[in-house]
Amino acid sequence: MSRIVVGPFNRVEGDLEVSLDVESGQVAAARVNSPLFRGFEQILVGRPPADALVIVPRICGICSVAQSAAAATALAALAGVAPPPNGVLARHLIQAVENLADHLSHFYLFFMPDFARPAYAGRPWHGELAPRFRAVDGAAAPELLRTRARFLNLLGFLAGRWPHTLALQPGGSTRALTVAERIRVLALLREFRGFLEGTLFGDRLEAFAALAHVDELDTWAAGRAADFPRFLRAAADLGLARCGRAGDRFLSFGAYGLYPAGTWQAGAVDNLDVARVREDVSHAWLIDGDPRPPAQGETVVAADKAGAYTWCKAPRYAGEAFETGALARQMVAGHPLLVDFVARHGASVTARITARMVELAMLVPHMEAWVRALVPGEPFCFSAELPESGEAAGLVEAARGSLGHWLSLRRGRIERYQIIAPTTWNFSPRDAAGLPGPLEAALVGLPAGDGALPTVQHVVRSFDPCMVCTVH
Repeated sequence: MSRIVVGPFNRVEGDLEVSLDVESGQVAAARVNSPLFRGFEQILVGRPPADALVIVPRICGICSVAQSAAAATALAALAGVAPPPNGVLARHLIQAVENLADHLSHFYLFFMPDFARPAYAGRPWHGELAPRFRAVDGAAAPELLRTRARFLNLLGFLAGRWPHTLALQPGGSTRALTVAERIRVLALLREFRGFLEGTLFGDRLEAFAALAHVDELDTWAAGRAADFPRFLRAAADLGLARCGRAGDRFLSFGAYGLYPAGTWQAGAVDNLDVARVREDVSHAWLIDGDPRPPAQGETVVAADKAGAYTWCKAPRYAGEAFETGALARQMVAGHPLLVDFVARHGASVTARITARMVELAMLVPHMEAWVRALVPGEPFCFSAELPESGEAAGLVEAARGSLGHWLSLRRGRIERYQIIAPTTWNFSPRDAAGLPGPLEAALVGLPAGDGALPTVQHVVRSFDPCMVCTVH
């Protein structure tokens, strides 16, 4: 048996290394290392609770809104306040803009450039995909960047700025829209819809979102001159619909009032019980202890710990490793196309990418409806008075999956603050029982001989890692 270290990965937010034990040309075991320690959980201790709204968006420049939303949700629970209807709609819109921008950036800038690799030069699709998706100088990148910049202008109207907005507060959003601004927002959404329908899908969003079976998707994609159909044809040639299966256990905290919270495994959806979440630190460079609920979690460094290989904790739900992300959201919500994907082959590279595309197609029409439902002149935010003591959790969905902030107050100051990000779930190490995290499991059995490492890259990137959010 030999060992290969893949990394540090490029086109990844933060640092990532993957160690592969290879036997007979296949991955026999994988260990995922998050090598950058952040310390945000310690930074927050002892501060006034409102400081969290300033500090946690700095965890990440890609999903800063999601971090703000989790903190605001936790503080709202402590204060016992609910936003007004405009505030709820504004939150949905602000989170959706960031999440959809992330989906689009992941597809064009992080994931698709791997199909331009010289290793694929003999494939029938390479001559079409390579000049379009090649990193840095591919034709698709400038189109995407212009579209993304225009789309993110929405956050100027909805949240004042991006990243690191302060508009999201426990009582709603402090950025109230005028009638004229609502018209501008709808115009930007129409422009974004135009890019999706003309360049990404080559079809109306509603028509794509209505596809219910894998066979329908294959028929839909055949001969269609757009970027996602091009990916589907390349993925079919490489067998990516049967590649990258983890444990087929999915978890979602629920999003937008549209996708429910819950878990999915063995064909059944169950209600989410957050009390069943535990964090294991057996293989993290942190002081040992029994698995704890996040509300009681500790982040105490033990840099020389024997047997550790990452800064990432191992979150588990009911003792099992659960995958989170767009595919998990759609499995819990019961979208028929993704349910059919998993029923045929389990979770896979193709299924994860398709789930992100489904969310792009589904959410834009909902966003248009949410903007029309806003009532300028009505409140967008209520005031909130925080207690001196208490504890609460803020559970939201970032683009990459389930994000939770658990905090407790004592004498008006933060006593404990613990964060579990989506990549903490998906890129978690082994736990005390030796159970690997989702990515570690998904890599086992992949080819890893000469020229085979692009397959490993596809699987890793299908989870869309954000390593700076992973360890705090």
